Amino acid sequence: MVKPSPRASASAKAANDLSGQDADGDRAGHSEGPEADGGRDGDDVAQELSFREAQTALELCLAQLQDQDLDVEAMAGLYRRALAYADRCEAVLARVEQQVMQWDPGQPDLAPTPYTP
Repeated sequence: MVKPSPRASASAKAANDLSGQDADGDRAGHSEGPEADGGRDGDDVAQELSFREAQTALELCLAQLQDQDLDVEAMAGLYRRALAYADRCEAVLARVEQQVMQWDPGQPDLAPTPYTP
């Protein structure tokens, strides 16, 4: 039996967080707050996601925020999760930017150097 990767389960968790709300924005069958999912908040879940997973979760949050039937509390929760996903995307991009190496094709014998903006 193949075990799902932690990243896949984190992505599924993010999707469940987004889809597990009723029309009033309350989580169906769950209490509010960090204790509702074993003490983990949206920031913790977002930190486990890849860039693509965080980007997808952010897009889902933004789509739900456009729903005119949401109450203020639901909007606030979605907004906090959207910020966590956006922060994760920015962190991954910053890390990748630091890893990018520059190579001068005019001097192929020289080793690539780290990118500096």
